[in-house]
Amino acid sequence: MDWRLITDDNVTASFGLSADETLAERVGANLSIPTLRLYTYRSHCALVGRFQNVGNEVRVDYCKSHNIPINRRPTGGGAILMGADQLGVALTIPGRADDTLRLNAQGDAYSHARELMSMFSEGLVRGLNQLGVQASFRRKNDIEVDGKKIIGLGIHRARSNGLLFHASLLVDLDVELMLHVLNTPFEKISDKEISTVAGRITTVRRETKSGIMLDEVRQTIADSYASSLDVKLVADTFNSDELQAISALEREKYLSDDWIYQTSEVADTFGSSKIKTPAGLLDVRVTLAGNIIKAAFIGGDFFASENAVADLEASLRWHTSQADKVAATLQKIYQRRQNEFNGVPLEVLIEAVNKAIARARLAESQARADPYGCYVNPGGQYA
Repeated sequence: MDWRLITDDNVTASFGLSADETLAERVGANLSIPTLRLYTYRSHCALVGRFQNVGNEVRVDYCKSHNIPINRRPTGGGAILMGADQLGVALTIPGRADDTLRLNAQGDAYSHARELMSMFSEGLVRGLNQLGVQASFRRKNDIEVDGKKIIGLGIHRARSNGLLFHASLLVDLDVELMLHVLNTPFEKISDKEISTVAGRITTVRRETKSGIMLDEVRQTIADSYASSLDVKLVADTFNSDELQAISALEREKYLSDDWIYQTSEVADTFGSSKIKTPAGLLDVRVTLAGNIIKAAFIGGDFFASENAVADLEASLRWHTSQADKVAATLQKIYQRRQNEFNGVPLEVLIEAVNKAIARARLAESQARADPYGCYVNPGGQYA
């Protein structure tokens, strides 16, 4: 079967997102054929996830003063910085298993986002492996290299039942700029903070120890998708009907402040704890969205493998904040990588994380009395 391959570069945030959603809508309605789009954004833009609050995720004043556009994806997940060195991936396919070749013989996985992400990320994993990057799909929506994130994933189902699989692949990344654009737990951005964050994520160029060009990565990913999906990808461009629909959606939605700056009732809360251990100081900070851990930072002056610490932090992203389940997750990672923590006691690590969570909950309870859950739809026109 022939599918389309569209490659474009230097697109605006509003056009890039509008094109992806438009294709998903049209593919679901049988107006366009399944398409893999591999593209780059104009450097730089900040894109928040579908259910995030811009003010929680992005340093809006910095973006405005440095002419960095802000927009909102139709897919979930966290805020990201996109530009010429980050490859955007958009796979748009019909939403029924029997319409998508043999991707799901059982025909029931389409109700499970994690199974979808694992299924459709296979082309990315194969491509990275071919480039010498030992990546794998892990947790809810990440592709990682030894616990360090290299690709973020998301899924959106259009009204026509078409599916959009979204991914952002870090060929390279300006970590310092990212820290200035996105909200972080750091009060100031110093060389130490830049180095710390750089150790928690990775890029294709870092893993291959080369200056590999983005076009080479793009071609490898395209070939890997053709193999994993058992299709022929035919190079193409948007047709006139698609461009007209993209332009209309861009004006109506992705250039609208109502879409970009919509808010939910979920407010982020922050908590921290510091505990002295025989191996050094543990400095833990967490961000809660409702009862879910949105992010965790584990720092201090102890000595440990950056990969092991990154694995701990990643295991807590979008994790329940229940103390017993937090302890179980930390214990699982710790037991697998115990030698890499150089004597940092597991029980103290668990205590520090749960103390930070308790303080974040206290901050939330002082701010408001009514409970809420994490996964709520923002109000407004586009809910």
